[in-house]
Amino acid sequence: MNYQTFEPHPNLSSIVKFYWTLEVPFDPNNEKQKLIPDGCLEMTFNFADPIKRYISETEYILHPCSMMMGQRTKSYYIEPVGNVDSFAICFYPHGFANFVNVPLKSLTDKEIPLEELFEEVQAQELEQKMVQATNTEDRIKIIEDFLFNKLNEKSTTDNIVQSTVDALLATKGNSSISDILKDDLSKRRQLERKFANEIGISPKQLGKVIRLQSALKMILNKEEESLTTVAYESEYYDQAHFIKDFKEFTGISPKEFLGNENMELSALFYK
Repeated sequence: MNYQTFEPHPNLSSIVKFYWTLEVPFDPNNEKQKLIPDGCLEMTFNFADPIKRYISETEYILHPCSMMMGQRTKSYYIEPVGNVDSFAICFYPHGFANFVNVPLKSLTDKEIPLEELFEEVQAQELEQKMVQATNTEDRIKIIEDFLFNKLNEKSTTDNIVQSTVDALLATKGNSSISDILKDDLSKRRQLERKFANEIGISPKQLGKVIRLQSALKMILNKEEESLTTVAYESEYYDQAHFIKDFKEFTGISPKEFLGNENMELSALFYK
């Protein structure tokens, strides 16, 4: 696997976390891979063969060639049909709301073709330019021109959403919503509604995903060998609470995660 990440333009860095590319030559022995929620939304372009996303043990759908992946509330399996050659824009949780009018809750746990989110001609033109580009540098310029043009049209992320996401990211998911809102119940209801529209999941769900990501990175980078220490550093109540949340999002325990062939791609992404 050849996985690389690239920094966005400074004027997009508060919205776009990074760009990534993935190239994987086809191997009939490759295992299908389980992906774990990371709290971000991704616009993805596939330039090679289709990729399956399993909806049951045996049933699957094929990813569109250009699509937007909404927030994930659960892990899922993917499997390439042949060669993989992908480019993606990883948006911060609040980032993609700046570019569309649809409630982002409608994208949760789904892959939506770009032509359903933008004007059809506009989406097709973008996809064609990305396919015809010959290198990553050109693709980044194409996508940044597109994003800057869309930003000139509108900017929708609400301050209350922005500040909550910033607080959750700064504390690795451990800020309580009550602390962020100073126990203002009217603001809590407003925040829940705005999160559904602009993020796609609730503040509590996003906090759990961000905290899990922090623990995952600690495990993958071997910063701590003890699961008890990982749980403590990530501010879970105890090891049992950590394992419970880990299984909720991955379907397996932390010990089962390491060395699992189905988790190879997730380990690469989240390390």
